[in-house]
Amino acid sequence: MARALKRFVCQSCGAVTTKWNGRCESCGEWNTITEESAPAPGPAGGGLARGGKGRLLEFAALTGTTPQPPRYKSGIAEFDRVCGGGLVVGSALLIGGDPGIGKSTLLLQVAAALARQNTACAYISGEEALDQVRLRAERLGLGDAPVQLTAATSVRDIVATLERADAPKVAVIDSIQTMWLDTVDSTPGTVTQVRASSQALVELAKRRGIAVLLVGHVTKDGAIAGPRVLEHMVDTVLYFEGERGHQFRILRTVKNRFGPTDEIGVFEMSDRGLSDVANPSALFLGERRGNVSGACVFAGIEGTRPLLVEIQALVSPSSFGTPRHAVVGWDSNRLAMVLAVLEARCGVAIGANDVYLNVAGGLKIGEPAADLAVAAAVVSSLADEPVPPEMVVFGEIGLGGEVRPVGQREARLREAAKLGFRSALVPRGRAGTAPSPRPPEGIAIDEIEHLTDLVARFQPADRGPKRPRREGASDHRRE
Repeated sequence: MARALKRFVCQSCGAVTTKWNGRCESCGEWNTITEESAPAPGPAGGGLARGGKGRLLEFAALTGTTPQPPRYKSGIAEFDRVCGGGLVVGSALLIGGDPGIGKSTLLLQVAAALARQNTACAYISGEEALDQVRLRAERLGLGDAPVQLTAATSVRDIVATLERADAPKVAVIDSIQTMWLDTVDSTPGTVTQVRASSQALVELAKRRGIAVLLVGHVTKDGAIAGPRVLEHMVDTVLYFEGERGHQFRILRTVKNRFGPTDEIGVFEMSDRGLSDVANPSALFLGERRGNVSGACVFAGIEGTRPLLVEIQALVSPSSFGTPRHAVVGWDSNRLAMVLAVLEARCGVAIGANDVYLNVAGGLKIGEPAADLAVAAAVVSSLADEPVPPEMVVFGEIGLGGEVRPVGQREARLREAAKLGFRSALVPRGRAGTAPSPRPPEGIAIDEIEHLTDLVARFQPADRGPKRPRREGASDHRRE
């Protein structure tokens, strides 16, 4: 009898080795390698030698018209936004997030909204019993929605059910880590099972024109568990973000083959489930207090949506030998760069102080346009002088202290003017480019070129900031 082949697969990155190791050489994770059965070897040469010649492919030109794919619109505005306008027929969507953040709640609401619009929807639960899903639906007020509900973990049974002529048009799989395929000799949740199960469900979605929504678990680092190939297989990848201490959640598009990426949808969590937030800028600024030092309003762009959020900084004397820098909602390396530029180019002494930075509301910001707002909040806290409460700030800071222009300036200013802001501190436009369009009515524009212009606003006139030394300037030292 032939001996069964074995291999060792990393459950974090999917790397395959011939022997067990405590640490994966590909991704560096510890204790993630498990033993699995190797697939049966195929014919020599991959079958090309004995399979004959393939068919000739036809090429097409880049020019031409392609009709927009049909979509299922749920009526939940924020969910449809992050999907690019609704669920595309025959697409596969993967949604990930921390446990308990609301993935199952949101998808149950989406399925109920589509079912009430005469779109047949199925909710297939692999983690919870039917009674648990029914209790959640009753709590959310969805008990009367005609959603087809079942509990199953066998991919073969799911595919056979969705192959019927009267199969639903939208299927929710909760979650992909609980699914298993009997042709794979591995336990559910392993890299091999997740890959094989996802491939079978994605192939079903393309063949039958069913929109499949997959729920994915996340690791301790916040990434979707399993190999990265899982994100490459699907058409759309969404991440649920937010802190449990806050009442709202952020649904962010990481990948979308049928729409823009980096789009966000904002939801508010309540006892009735997740509800749309039509004006997230007003929500993030709802609890803002005026005339407080260390607080600055940043006008950012998330996907195609302008978004205003408050950035808070606290600078206090350090009680330890090494000052502490703590950041919530922003890149800590970017904060270190801004502090270094303030100290080296503008003469602002921050080295002996602890610096705490927070993006109010639990939102995570990644664009460099927040540099100037962070610098304004830090200098305001250090000088104990508040930023004007009706001012918004945005701009990128270079290592030389220069303030660089950022994109979509007009959209940021329009959002600020809509919420009642009267002034904006922005970078000066690039030399040689067309003049900027007229700003929205009622908002004054204050343009700066260097970070020292910002620092000067928080220092007395008789103690100006240190100007950067120009090229060719000689040092004057005392004898």
